[in-house]
Amino acid sequence: MTETDLRQNPPTASQSLEWHAGDMPYSVEFGDHFYCRTDGRLECGHVFLSGNRLPARWSAGGTFTIGELGFGTGLNFCETWRQWKEAQVPDGRLHFVSFERFPMRAGEIDRALAHWREIDAERRALVAPWPDAPAGRIDIDFDGVRLTVVCGMALQGVAQTRESFDAWFLDGFAPSRNPDMWSQELMQAVFDKTVKGGTFATYAAAGFVRRNLAAAGFVVERLPGFAGKREMLRGDKP
Repeated sequence: MTETDLRQNPPTASQSLEWHAGDMPYSVEFGDHFYCRTDGRLECGHVFLSGNRLPARWSAGGTFTIGELGFGTGLNFCETWRQWKEAQVPDGRLHFVSFERFPMRAGEIDRALAHWREIDAERRALVAPWPDAPAGRIDIDFDGVRLTVVCGMALQGVAQTRESFDAWFLDGFAPSRNPDMWSQELMQAVFDKTVKGGTFATYAAAGFVRRNLAAAGFVVERLPGFAGKREMLRGDKP
């Protein structure tokens, strides 16, 4: 992030956090936890990776771009990065682009992700270069992986981004608590920025979310959710 970015985008306000069970962040503003209380890392694998048919789709090589609504603790990024490294994609590059209104501080990310030993290496690598006052567009390059976090309102960020996306992780707070993150306008922007044959996956299965995604143009299907949750959604752009 450049000095120009900082001048044009002053440090973003952070959320008021409570910590449950020691290392589970809870947003006071949205009245919701940042990830599934059963196991957020396993939920990421079930919903976002499997829901987007990953890592199988990485085998073609080249650059694969994932978009995410709601960076939160960075858990989805770290688990995706871990699986990317395990997949050993030949001639592959991963670009993970996340849109986050209230970016966490490095210490908060570190505390939240310390729960999982499986992503220790990714947690440490993420926290080390994380800016003290996250704002604007944050770009961090790792080995074969680029992380971009666009701080601010999701609709504006998605509409203005220059990237096109192969897959989406739709991971805002629960639709009942944060309906703007699941609005028809935002789902349309997501669709418009998705390549033909691209996909999305989300833990959310509320009727209005499903209708907004279908109205945007996605072919939507319901699948069994994680940890006893009856349904999740996934879909393709024809």
